[in-house]
Amino acid sequence: MSWGIELWDQFDNLEKHTQWGIDILEKYIKFVKERTEIELSYAKQLRNLAKKYQPKKNSKEEEEYRYTACKAFLSTLNEMNDYAGQHEVISENMTSHITVELARYVQELKQERKSYFHDGRKAQQHIEICWKQLESSKRRFERDCKEADRAQQYFEKMDADINVTKADVEKARQQAQVRHQMAEDSRADYSSILQKFNHEQHEYYHTHIPNIFQKIQEMEERRILRIGESMKTYAEVDRQVIPIIGKCLDEIVKAAESIDQKNDSQLVIEAYKSGFEPPGDIEFEDYTQPIKRTVSDNSLSNSRGEGKPELKFGGKSKGKLWPFIKKNKPPPPPPASALPTAVPNGPQSPKQQKEPLSHRFNEFMTSKPKIHCFRSLKRGLSLKLGAAPEDFSNLPPEQRRKKLQQKVDELNKEIQKEMDQRDAITKMKDVYLKNPQMGDPASLDHKLTEVSQNIEKLRLEAQKFEAWLAEVEGRLPARGDQARRQSGMYEAQNPTTVNNCAQDRESPDGSYTEEQSQESEVKVLATDFDDEFDDEEPLPAIGTCKALYTFEGQNEGTISVVEGETLYVIEEDKGDGWTRIRRNEEEGYVPTSYVEVYLDKNAKGAKTYI
Repeated sequence: MSWGIELWDQFDNLEKHTQWGIDILEKYIKFVKERTEIELSYAKQLRNLAKKYQPKKNSKEEEEYRYTACKAFLSTLNEMNDYAGQHEVISENMTSHITVELARYVQELKQERKSYFHDGRKAQQHIEICWKQLESSKRRFERDCKEADRAQQYFEKMDADINVTKADVEKARQQAQVRHQMAEDSRADYSSILQKFNHEQHEYYHTHIPNIFQKIQEMEERRILRIGESMKTYAEVDRQVIPIIGKCLDEIVKAAESIDQKNDSQLVIEAYKSGFEPPGDIEFEDYTQPIKRTVSDNSLSNSRGEGKPELKFGGKSKGKLWPFIKKNKPPPPPPASALPTAVPNGPQSPKQQKEPLSHRFNEFMTSKPKIHCFRSLKRGLSLKLGAAPEDFSNLPPEQRRKKLQQKVDELNKEIQKEMDQRDAITKMKDVYLKNPQMGDPASLDHKLTEVSQNIEKLRLEAQKFEAWLAEVEGRLPARGDQARRQSGMYEAQNPTTVNNCAQDRESPDGSYTEEQSQESEVKVLATDFDDEFDDEEPLPAIGTCKALYTFEGQNEGTISVVEGETLYVIEEDKGDGWTRIRRNEEEGYVPTSYVEVYLDKNAKGAKTYI
């Protein structure tokens, strides 16, 4: 099977066919190129997708990835990055092994095809020239033969005519001989050119064209074989990444199988466990008897009232709470030390809602101008704005313990880091001492001193947090009874006074929350405004409440209560975590989480803030 033999007369068709083959090859190159672009785009979109759902550093999302389900999702995102990388590998391999190679081959193929068909056209032109020469010699030979035949006929005619002179006959005879000679010469020339043409034609159809067409056939077969090999490469590039993609998918399955619902449930407990004991049973309240009688008959309340002086301003019978707040206006929250965190081992109040700073300053500006305890106002505003204490006393015991433990661990790591740095500087100093040409040992003294100071500071800081942690851990096992016992001890050791606030008042974690001069300033200020509020009518009771825990009201505006005591509610919690209550003629604030409130307007039952 040879194109030179079978297709000897299909030069133009072969030219069209080979051009079509090159177009097919270029089309396949374009297809592979677009496939690589799709792979790159797909890989980029996968990476962007994985990046979009990656947890942000130093954010709440990063803490959520402690759970096994979130860890599995994070592993899935990481595997998707590797998955995307394999599609990038597909694109790179297809580009280098197929697109680039075929593009170079197409250029070579075009040059080769051009050379072959140039030789074919040259052979065609040569045979056409030979054919034209043959036709020309043939026409000349035919013309000369005709001229010789006419000259011979003219001579015979002149020779037969008796009226023609002998000279004319001789002239006609010579002319006929010349024409015959010319015809013989044309015949010889024609014969020679014919033989030459036949030889050239034989060479053309049996040698030149078959050779050229054979080369074109081989070129076309190489093109077909090359495109087949490229298709195999196309499949192999995909097949090479299948094991790695399979590993990515296996890792995703493995991550999914590692999800432990029990572990996640335990993490939820660790994250949100407060450490408080559940409230006890609610005692039956007999509403058939007057509520005031119930309050007066309460032995705990009577003993409480006899054993502890009431919070009053200037010796008046009526306790004045917030002299700068006008009647029927919701009071601001008490000072920071009056919060539930100021009661040793007591329950924590819920997280306070933030109020706009402008609202606080509006109340401050519209009140009386004589304000001496601006420090208390500033501290109250800082708590409202969410300033967390250093000892995490604003958190429930269990959460506080975790935060303190985390802080201790961080400080220990920093101490270890500084100690390693100190050891490295010490070794370098020893090297300098042994080899003075390497450096001056005295140049490291300042750095060594600085590192030692940092270590000492970090150790003191760690000891402070460890003391808080030891206090919390020592208090956690028996939270309920122990909290009440420590509360009684605290009460015996720190009796409430109005004219002097203990400088070392402690919060449940042992931190210091108030300064000495605050309450004394409030007392002096209260006496100035006492007469102005004497004529005010007391607020009506809107319900009752029962104390769930003992609360020491040591600050201005607060009132002390004993666990189990029943009191009147005269103002609901306004969202700041404090409820205003009354005992006989004494009024004040207690943490909402320390009492169980029963409002008269709520006939369905009690609303408890815990």
